[in-house]
Amino acid sequence: MDYKTLLDNLTPEVYENLKRAIELGKWPDGRALTQEQRATCMQAVIAYEHKHLPPEQHTGFIPPKPHQHCGEPGDDEQPVTWKH
Repeated sequence: MDYKTLLDNLTPEVYENLKRAIELGKWPDGRALTQEQRATCMQAVIAYEHKHLPPEQHTGFIPPKPHQHCGEPGDDEQPVTWKH
């Protein structure tokens, strides 16, 4: 089975188990994850989230802050005129 097929067939349960393994640094049987296993699990988790979850539920999502206008109230409705 190739990597894409494997990722396409990840179940929610496997996804949760991979996340848990990354969080704890070990498999359910207590064996430690190697750096390579951790990296592979992270790739699988990110790929699963990208395919199945909305962006705000993705690992590492940082919600955008609302824009704060730096001028006076009402200035955002006026066109900007540059003077030389």
